[in-house]
Amino acid sequence: MTLRLKLIFALSALATLTAASIGATAYQFMSARLDEEINQSLEQAVANAAVVVDALNTNPEALTGVTPVLDIREQLRSDEDLRVTLFEGRSGLAVSTSIDPMPVTERDWSLAQVGNRAGPWWREVTVEGEHFKIVTTPFEGGYAVQAARRLDEKNRVLGSIKNRTLVSVGLATAFSALGGWLIANRATRRLSGLTSTATQVAVTGRLDVPLPAEGTDEVGQLGAAFRAMLLALQESREAQTRLVQDAGHELRTPLTSLRTNISLLKRLDDLDDETRYQILADLESEARELSTLVNEIVELATASRQDETENLITLDKLVEQVADRAARRTNRQITVKHGSQSPIMGRSGAIERAVSNLIDNATKFSPPESEVEVTTGGTTVTVCDRGIGISEKDLPYVFNRFHRATEARSRPGSGLGLAIVQAVALEHGGSVQVTQREGGGTCVSITFPAIDTQAPPPFTTPPLIG
Repeated sequence: MTLRLKLIFALSALATLTAASIGATAYQFMSARLDEEINQSLEQAVANAAVVVDALNTNPEALTGVTPVLDIREQLRSDEDLRVTLFEGRSGLAVSTSIDPMPVTERDWSLAQVGNRAGPWWREVTVEGEHFKIVTTPFEGGYAVQAARRLDEKNRVLGSIKNRTLVSVGLATAFSALGGWLIANRATRRLSGLTSTATQVAVTGRLDVPLPAEGTDEVGQLGAAFRAMLLALQESREAQTRLVQDAGHELRTPLTSLRTNISLLKRLDDLDDETRYQILADLESEARELSTLVNEIVELATASRQDETENLITLDKLVEQVADRAARRTNRQITVKHGSQSPIMGRSGAIERAVSNLIDNATKFSPPESEVEVTTGGTTVTVCDRGIGISEKDLPYVFNRFHRATEARSRPGSGLGLAIVQAVALEHGGSVQVTQREGGGTCVSITFPAIDTQAPPPFTTPPLIG
């Protein structure tokens, strides 16, 4: 069943149930009200007859003779719709206001014989196709009064209410179905447009298709979210395209060098030992640079860092271990200074990679005899070198992928190190800043957001550093 049909059925069912509930409530209320009026009229007739009974108890002979009986009949008569019968249990004499009195049953006679020791007897009967409500009330002295009233008026009123309720339910169902169709058609038309757009995106691969959903309701919000998703996908695709194009451009240089050196090695017999050694050293260097470049491209192109679990990290310990490894690997002097520390929540492997890139850049672009300084304080790690520095014109582009300053193009590197550092910082909600160092050189700082140390940290597995 489609959503449109579900909405139509739901609205129709709701309107039908509402109309039926209102009709049933009105029917029950009117039925109870009419019963109350009928009961009151019967009780009033019995109360009027009680005056006659009191007179008969004073003068039992009043039931004998035609004139007294006619007088009693007139006294019992209170309403044309009522049939009132007074009978005496011992003698079996009875006086009725109607020429067609209600039948007196054995229980009626027994109530008259029992007297006022029994309560009234209420019931509904059908006599010759007519529906009546009857009450028989015993009195002192062996008398009983039977009062009956037709229920035709009640049944007619209730029947009219029932018929009107059925008509109202039918009309409510029809109009609600029509209204439900209009509402469902309006609501699902935009959903159908979104479905068509999604199908078009899946078939054609285009992300610049127009979206039909407008408005501020839930469907409009869905359209806005879908539009934002398409924009994000388009930006991601464009970024991937740029990455592939830039990577292809950067890969051409080491690949060209490798092909040149391999071509020279084909003339191995014509080369002296020193030339062969130089060619092999170049091949090793180019292969190493190519491997580094490929690894960094994969690092930027995939979201593997986001799969790592976040842990509570203290920067001084992590930086100390990264600096020790870099010092052993490069045989350079790396000094680490620590200030007051604030713990952070992050992915230790990604942060370690970012700090390692900063230290590698510092050792790569500074003189071998110079010292690399690493400082931690709060949630910030700063790496300073005494290298060639970064010119003012290159500062705005240092975090661009594959960007390399003119002064650094002769040195090894892919131009992706700072781009990776910035990506790690942004993923953690932090930032990166590059400044010129006084006296020559560059300082790069990466800052992470602090966490609330008063709140208990979530349970996570301890970070594996090293």
